[in-house]
Amino acid sequence: MKRALLAILLLLTLLPLEGRRLPRYPFIRTDKNVLQGESADFQRFCRKLDTLLVTGGGDVRVLHVGGSHVQGGTFSDRLRRRFLSLRYGIEGGRGLVFPFATAGTNTPVSYNSSYIGHWESANCLKPADEPLGLTGMAALARDTSARVIIDLAPRERTTLQQRYTFNRVDILGDGTLEPLLLVNGRDTLHGVGAQGFRHFDLPHYTDWIQLCFSGQGQYALRGLYLDKSGGGFSLSEAGVNGASTQAWLRCDLWESELRRVMPDLVIFSIGINDIQGADFDVRRFKSNYRQLIAQVHRVNPNCAILMSGINDSWMRKRGVNPHTEAAETAFRELAEECGGVFWDWYQVMGGYGSMAQWEEAGLAQSDKIHFTPNGYKLVGDLLFDAIMEAYYLR
Repeated sequence: MKRALLAILLLLTLLPLEGRRLPRYPFIRTDKNVLQGESADFQRFCRKLDTLLVTGGGDVRVLHVGGSHVQGGTFSDRLRRRFLSLRYGIEGGRGLVFPFATAGTNTPVSYNSSYIGHWESANCLKPADEPLGLTGMAALARDTSARVIIDLAPRERTTLQQRYTFNRVDILGDGTLEPLLLVNGRDTLHGVGAQGFRHFDLPHYTDWIQLCFSGQGQYALRGLYLDKSGGGFSLSEAGVNGASTQAWLRCDLWESELRRVMPDLVIFSIGINDIQGADFDVRRFKSNYRQLIAQVHRVNPNCAILMSGINDSWMRKRGVNPHTEAAETAFRELAEECGGVFWDWYQVMGGYGSMAQWEEAGLAQSDKIHFTPNGYKLVGDLLFDAIMEAYYLR
């Protein structure tokens, strides 16, 4: 009976989502849009997704890691929304967020961040005085006048669309100031927890939170994890503009903070910044990735790994980047080594030089490295379709 119900559900999910089919472009290689590799861990992820889709119960967590492709948020949010569209009511917490406004940089599109008072910031692009963790960022407050506000955006940024909500918060950070949460603009909550994080149970669901402080000294904020009681599907993004594999390895607390997420699937999209310049070293690239993957598997030995590859891109004033194919080969080999799966983003989008066609179609920016919002949505749709095809055919 359970198998029959699952078959019916999966048939329904094959119908066009959000009322439309993917646009057709002659340069996209839909025949290449598959996950490559056999992975027991990915099969385990699929079984957890089975339980969630059939019964509405369970907890499925995904983490997407990368550079500016991920920090912008459109790519990751597209994946998030497509997964949530598989069944009504499976929404888990919003997951990992950071007040990027304190660092004077862009916040992912699925939420807004703002701040009050004076903040200092650091990121993983260079060695930092403050230890860094899962977000690759830190914001330093030195007195109680400093506050940050996180406001989750509507899913389509219209007033009629449902917002993501949460009723549990973990504050990731350290310092002598005590972090407090201000709910509804008037209720002040104290958290509990050990060094490195503070946990808060909220009195109700909300889509807005303000972080403030009491006491004296300073506090290094590394992120907030917004969760819901009862489980569900959640997808967190960890992206820092310009971050390479070496940059992420500077995050000494990355592994320990990953335990707050305990992902079932990690999608690695780091690499576009590794191949910039003439000194790309594929052996160092693979070595860096092995260290990151090892951290994931120390936290969750059964976590599925999806290596997304990277897109075709151009080097400034030098034409098409010549290192992409070597990087894609490395991604494929790494996926095989770690028992993961590989999505060949480069070949799916059209291969060598195809970024120029994406630009002409209004899907890529003029730097031929980054995509437009519609381009990122299309990339998210393509990856989601590849994941779901593997899910259906297993």
